[in-house]
Parts: sequence; structure tokens; C-alpha cells
Amino acid sequence: MTKAIKVYVIVCTALFLLLAGSLFRLQVIKGKHYQRVAESNFVRIRRITATRGEVYDQKYRPIVQNIPSHNLYLTSGKIHNLSSLARFLSLHFGISEAELREMVSKQRFKTYEEILLADNIPYETVLSLSEYLNYYPELVFRIGSTRNYLYPNHFTGYVGRINEDEYERFKTEDYSINSYIGKTGLERYYEVLLRGRDGKEIVQVDAQGRSLGLFRDEGYIEPLNGLSLVLTIDNDLQDFAYRAFPDHIKGAVVVSDVRTGGILAYVSKPGYDPNVFMQRISPEVWEDLNADSKPMLDRVIHATYPPGSVFKPITGGFGLNKKVVSRDTRLSFCDGGFQYGNRYFRCWQHSGHGKTNIVEALMHSCDVYFYDLSLKLPLDEFKQFALNSHLCRKTGIDLPNERNGFFPDTAWYKKKYGANIGIQGHKVNLSIGQGEILTSPIQLNAFYAAIANNGTWIQPHLLKQTVGRGRLTINEVSPIRIAQLPHDAGTLRAIQDGLWAVCNTPNGTARSVKVPGATTYGKTGSAENVMGKTTHAWFCGYIVTDKPEIAVTVFMENAGGGGAMAAPVARSIFDFYMGNIEDIKRPAKVPAQFRTAEELETEPETDVESADIPQDDVPETPDETEAQEEQELP
Repeated sequence: MTKAIKVYVIVCTALFLLLAGSLFRLQVIKGKHYQRVAESNFVRIRRITATRGEVYDQKYRPIVQNIPSHNLYLTSGKIHNLSSLARFLSLHFGISEAELREMVSKQRFKTYEEILLADNIPYETVLSLSEYLNYYPELVFRIGSTRNYLYPNHFTGYVGRINEDEYERFKTEDYSINSYIGKTGLERYYEVLLRGRDGKEIVQVDAQGRSLGLFRDEGYIEPLNGLSLVLTIDNDLQDFAYRAFPDHIKGAVVVSDVRTGGILAYVSKPGYDPNVFMQRISPEVWEDLNADSKPMLDRVIHATYPPGSVFKPITGGFGLNKKVVSRDTRLSFCDGGFQYGNRYFRCWQHSGHGKTNIVEALMHSCDVYFYDLSLKLPLDEFKQFALNSHLCRKTGIDLPNERNGFFPDTAWYKKKYGANIGIQGHKVNLSIGQGEILTSPIQLNAFYAAIANNGTWIQPHLLKQTVGRGRLTINEVSPIRIAQLPHDAGTLRAIQDGLWAVCNTPNGTARSVKVPGATTYGKTGSAENVMGKTTHAWFCGYIVTDKPEIAVTVFMENAGGGGAMAAPVARSIFDFYMGNIEDIKRPAKVPAQFRTAEELETEPETDVESADIPQDDVPETPDETEAQEEQELP
């Protein structure tokens, strides 16, 4: 063999070994990697959206349902003609070219993730446009679900498409650009429970990124549907309270179970329809939502007001607890007003009430009694007593962005008016729930419920149970926080007797609120406001049968006198409750869909009244700015 041949053989052998090594590296060492790369050209991981939990009242009657929805998606394939596509989307779905470009440019997920362009599309529209999708292969219709809110209210809140800021905060929680997330109310507060967990599957796709079917079972993750919420709300009582409150007046109604803290009715007016957020909002609808009447404002927890005379049990309670007066102590003679320094403070009844004790002062709502009492009460201790009574502070109800309220102290007055400010005159106003003091309907309702409950304060709440769609679990929710009012037994009895006299004596300011079959306790209030408009009207009270039943708070913004305006609404609610007390208090039977197979098999065959059922935890996020900041009045 010649030298040249030997060199040739050596070179060929080396090249063969190099090629074999490369093939070994590609097929053995890197084989799985390149297999995945190759597969990525024709397979995709597709998200399987979990079914969001629904919302029911205490009888398992629906409040929020899921209903089928036809949705339009943009696949991850190449857009053939963006301008043509934009004209099509603008004509039929109101999506401009600028919006389309922004959607595509801001896609924050992997390139194979589809983009939701439009949802809740009428079926007729889907049928009429389906043939056009042949010209736009990057578009596809899919069936999903959307929320259907059966009643106008604030407490459920609503869901909406996740925005960029929310995604940045929650991106570790496996949200997608197409995810819906709770924006307000219970939808937001219980987002984690309601949302569930999305599943995944591997599908084969064509060149446009459209699914051709399941590729393989490997990697499939079944979605875990969200838990449904069973509330303390009673739909019948909620509906009645909503209709009993005049549509032309702004305000709120709260009805609670005295013994559990559960909210039976929750009304804020004017209201809005949460369903408007399930579709593109027109300029006209947006204008209505932002009208001067503020229909989006939840006046139960997001607004605070001067309480007026419904605050007098706090002033009287502090005086009794501090022993500066007794139950029988009669203070200054009321001749229609009260002179302090160079100021004259009027009583609401200009003819006066004479000398009164605490029970009579509450019965007549005599301002002069509380004016005189306030001069004997240290301001900062007065504030602390109110806070310890859970007024002018958050209750902790299971809704987001509850507002604190406000009670000024010595430091606040000095900062605002100077170190030499005289405090006594301001205390006179505070004693009757006027001046700078602010509280909310939910705070007052919880306080009056505690008076009915002999001083036991129970945190108000809306959630009663969670039930598992597909998991068949039922979890009872207990009150989170129970506390005692800072009122001793004698103080409580005097306040209760005064509230009884308000409703059950000929001279009581709420004598019209007596209801058959129960004993009524309550207090009216007419609170002035800094805007100089008609007074706010209040009524706070409760009824007792053999035991305390419900507490009712009615607030009417700029409506006039509490006895004339708010009390009749409360009376109608008490009447409705007593007329339907058996139905309201009857334990609800758990529907079959929420019970295990074993429970269904062992259930006796009896006629059972069926509920009409259709087919605290939140994402850990930094505290958001309160819906309204704590208020310092100018």
C-alpha cells in the first residue's frame, strides 16, 4: 500500500469516526433535546381553563352563575395581513388596528399562547362569521364560559380580564394573558377559592398554530375547578330590602343575623349591573357608571358619614361606664338649646324636653342631655371608647377596601387649629354624632347587633360555606372574630331600655317601627353634612322575639329626618322578616350536586323541597390603596 493510500484511509477513518461521534451526540446525548425542539414546531401546550366557582345564597339559590360563552382567539401563527385582519375585527368586534397591535406586542407569555380577542359573542354572530375565518386562519372560535350576575348588587363584585399590572403581581400564580380575575367585591376577596387551578394538555397544531387534536396523553394535567361560595345572604330578604329602598335616594341597607354576624341583606343605591363588565363597555355605559350619583360606590363599606343621633348610645354609654352619670342622673334643663361660652347649641326640638335621664334622653333624642354630658368626658378617652365599640374603624368584613371612618382627637384639633384651640365646643358637636366624626353603615349595624347581643360583638361576614364543584366537599365558615363591647352590664341595660323606649312609647322618635310578634329596639338620626344640603336620615335597630333576631341599619343620603324617612323602610323590613321568619330560618337542604355518592345512597326517599340550582384566601399581594383614603376634613 502506497503512502498516499494510507493517508486516504486514515482521513476517511477519521471523518467516519467524527461523523459517528456527531451522530451519537445528536441521537443519544442531545436526542431528547432536539426531539423536543422538533416537536415544538407542530405541538403546543394548551391551557385548560378551570371552571370558576359560583355564588349562592344560604338556601343554595344562585346569585352568580357560569353560562356558556363563545370566544374569539388569535392563534400564535403568523398574521398574514394585519391591516386586513384589523379591518375585520374593527367592523365586527370594535377592535381597532392600534388595539390589535398592542395586544400582539404586549403578549407576555410564550409564543404559542393564544390571545383572547373577544368574548361573550352572540351565537348568531359566530354562525354568520364562521365562513370568514377561512380568510383569516389565525382566528378561531372556542366555547368557554362567562359570568352571569342575577341581581344588581355591590357585594358580589365582578371579574374582568387581567391587566398588565395584575399579571406582573400574579405571574407566579399561573395566570395567563387571557385569565379573568376578581376586580371587586367577593370575586376579588375570594379569588383564590373561586378561581381553581387550570389544567394543561399537549395538542398537535398546523402551520397557523390551530389545534388539530390531542397529540399524546403524556403531560396532561386535569383542571381543578374553583370552590363555590354559599353566602349568608337570603335572596328573598335581599330582594325585598332592595325594592323597599327608594330608587331616587342614595344610601344603604344592612340586615344582619344578631347571633352569627351573617349578613342577610346588603343594599347600596344607586346600584349597577355587574354584567356590563362581561363585554366591551360602550362610552354611554361608561358615562353612566361614572355619573355624579356614583353608582359604583359601595355605600355600605366604602363611604363614611356623620352618624347623627344614632351615635348617642356611644356618648351615653361612655358617660355611664365612666360613672360621671348614673341611669337616674338628670342633666341640664332643656329649653330648646344649650349655652356654652359665646355659642348656643340648639336641640332639634326647639320647645325643649326639660330635665331628662339617659333613658329619656335616648327616647326623645334630646340633644341638650348629650351636650351637657360631653363636657364631662375626656376627648381622647371618648375616642378610644368609640373605637373599642368598633365604630370609626374597620369591621373586617370579608370584602376588599373597607373604609375606616374617623374620630378626631386632641392632637388632630391642635394640628388643624393651633395649640390654643378650645376642645370643649368641638366635643359638644361630637356628642350627638356631628362635627368631624365619620362612620359607615356596616360599622353601625355591627354595633347595634352587639347591643342586642348583650355586648357580644361578632365580626360581620358574607361567606357561610364553601362547596366543591366536582370535589363534593362542604366547609362551614365560623365567625372570625368575636369581642366584647366596653359597656358594663348596667350600661348595656340602660342603653337597651332607651332604645326600647324610642320604639315603644308614645313620645319615642321611632314609635312607628313597632312590629307584631316581636319587640323593637332602635334609634333614629338626622345628621347634618358639610355640604349644607338636606340632612342624612338614619335608623339603626333590632328586633327580639324569645331571643334577638336581626339588626337593621337604613341610611338615606340627604333625605331628611330619620324618623320620617329611614324608620318606615326599617319597619317594612322588620315586617317582612317576621312574616317570613320560618322560611328564612329553615335550614336548607344541600343539593345533590354538592353531596357525596355515599350520602345520596343512604338518603331516605322522601319528598324534599329542592333549590333552583343551575348547572379567605386571596392572592398574596401588597395592600392596595383604599377605595377612599382615611379622611381628614378641612
